[in-house]
Amino acid sequence: MRYIEGINRKSKITFPEYIDDYISEDNPVRIIDAFVTSLDMITLGFKNAAPST
Repeated sequence: MRYIEGINRKSKITFPEYIDDYISEDNPVRIIDAFVTSLDMITLGFKNAAPST
């Protein structure tokens, strides 16, 4: 078995923690996201829209 090295704790992270941090508040993609979130995917016929319980 090979030795597994961890991440250097002193290294800097070059990316934001969340992808959402890349998108400004006035970006048009926010409107698209709000529209898609408002759709009822089950009514539209998406079989796997509801999470399994």
